[in-house]
Amino acid sequence: MNSDPNAALHDQLAAAAALQHAGQQPTWPDASALGSAVAELAAYPPLVFAGECDVLRTRMAAAARGEAFVLMGGDCAETFESATANNIRERIKTILQMAAVLTYGASVPVVKVGRMAGQYAKPRSADTETRDGLTLPAYRGDMVNDFAFDAAARVPDPHRLVSAYHRSSATLNLVRAFTMGGFADLRHVHDWNKGFVASAANARYERLAHDIDKAMKFMAACGADFDAMRTTEFFSAHEALLLDYERPLTRIDSRTGNPYVTSAHFVWVGERTRELDGAHVDFLARVRNPIGVKVSAKAEPDDVVRLVERLDPSREPGRLAVITRMGAGRVADALPPIVERVRDAGASVTWICDPMHGNTFESSGGYKTRDFDDIVAEVRGFFDVHRALGTVPGGLHVELTGNDVTECVGGTHKVLDADLATRYETVCDPRLNHRQSLELAFLAAEMLAADVTA
Repeated sequence: MNSDPNAALHDQLAAAAALQHAGQQPTWPDASALGSAVAELAAYPPLVFAGECDVLRTRMAAAARGEAFVLMGGDCAETFESATANNIRERIKTILQMAAVLTYGASVPVVKVGRMAGQYAKPRSADTETRDGLTLPAYRGDMVNDFAFDAAARVPDPHRLVSAYHRSSATLNLVRAFTMGGFADLRHVHDWNKGFVASAANARYERLAHDIDKAMKFMAACGADFDAMRTTEFFSAHEALLLDYERPLTRIDSRTGNPYVTSAHFVWVGERTRELDGAHVDFLARVRNPIGVKVSAKAEPDDVVRLVERLDPSREPGRLAVITRMGAGRVADALPPIVERVRDAGASVTWICDPMHGNTFESSGGYKTRDFDDIVAEVRGFFDVHRALGTVPGGLHVELTGNDVTECVGGTHKVLDADLATRYETVCDPRLNHRQSLELAFLAAEMLAADVTA
């Protein structure tokens, strides 16, 4: 019998997974290399701690009650090459700015969660990709293989699991430095606007920052203590897709004896892997982190309730977020029956809107893109549905970057179809650029403020 509780846990998880279907997993060509990589991950320190996950659970519970709002944002698929100080800083600045806009505009605390430090794997619609008559394994994220369309590059390499761990560790280290070392101090709210391309949204943000400055000076004159404003909480999240990465990073908390996946504070199961009797749902049901499940317009309300029963049988506030990705044209019809059914089942989930994945289309130039107007329309529809049903719109889940990319069309500083080729840098799905992200934050703040005052 194994006396190491973590090793025993890993054996238990592996045994459970062997009995269930695990979709979207790569076909590793070398079992021995995979075993070595998994063993190496199991020996490494956790990336996050159970106590931090517990804090996030309380914050998610507040969002479910309407006492906070979740902002979850970051790359569609992180790449090893983009894990640089500049890229990480720009994403952090963008999320801080969006959070400031939402907090100031709606007077609610914002729970900041980054789609980062682990979002290195992506589900695909097919196992292979064909170009000019050559068929190769699909790119499944840098945690598995390389984006380059080359036979050697597309071979799944389990050593990349270890590389992803190190990139995630370095990213989290820098995130903690930014958010705990004074960079996130509200007295530096103007600094978060520096270095970005000028736009109407940035100018509007600068006016908001001026108002925050005035409020801070008033508080200082009244003798307020600013120590609490020097730092901010910032949590990490990613889709728990590759079980060969998540299982070895699952650990027993020495305080409680409960298992936590320590690859991120928050993990979710995606639309393609949320089978009720599948390995991904079983894995999330076994860990104590706050977790999420994504559902699309295709989801049957009864199936969503069954997922709630499986993932949150105790109806624990903050435990489960339902992240809806309906599409602008479907949200008004598809979302209400799901929300009503879950509400009537007595669940206390945190409802979060993903306005990205249901609004993807191919441009006339052949680029996968999204229209900013569709994204806004889905967010507006999300708020409208919850307002009509008396439930709480708890947050936004957005694919974004702090860089001046041209991947989503529209916005005040209009990105046109013809502009997409200028800076189309994503390796998977299109992201909002900094200006579009900030513009969305202002629009969402208005919707949220209307809900708060209603």
